Amino acid sequence: MSIDADALDELARRAAKDPALLDELIRQVQPQVMRICQRVLPHRADAEDACQDALLAVATKVGTFSGRSRFTTWVHVVASNAARETYRRLKRRAVENASAVQQDDRPARYDRPDPRTTSVVAGTRLDLLDALERLDTHHPETVTALVLRDVYELSYDEIADQLGVPVGTVKSRINRARESLKPLLLPRQD
Repeated sequence: MSIDADALDELARRAAKDPALLDELIRQVQPQVMRICQRVLPHRADAEDACQDALLAVATKVGTFSGRSRFTTWVHVVASNAARETYRRLKRRAVENASAVQQDDRPARYDRPDPRTTSVVAGTRLDLLDALERLDTHHPETVTALVLRDVYELSYDEIADQLGVPVGTVKSRINRARESLKPLLLPRQD
């Protein structure tokens, strides 16, 4: 049984001081964290890996939750970052695997299907993740605001609270991010 947002905020504050409550906090947020990771990563096993990383981050960093926003908003940021980091790690591994050569000079096989080829939806998500990675290189301050708004559909106020910036700054960052992403997400002319 899940608890309401106010009770979850209180549980997070108490868990930061009392490790005995940490298991209950993790149990309460695990379904939300998994949903967030699945929205970003098309392969379930990858989403599960990201979920575990995010839950570990929640457990170890719950003391940094300042209470400026809802705990669920803070969890969104932690889970989103874990999913994006998992994607980066998978991308690096895929590049390494693609360049690896077996003894007989054939390319190494993947242990599982490449998520880039699994579906149109997966391809769209991966295109977005690639574009976000490029955006992170040039305008890192814009990425979190954009992801929280356009992927997780948080309100501008929730994002402002979580990032500790005015709503106008959030809107400006999201606008700059969207403008920067447009050319990266246009259909390719092959």
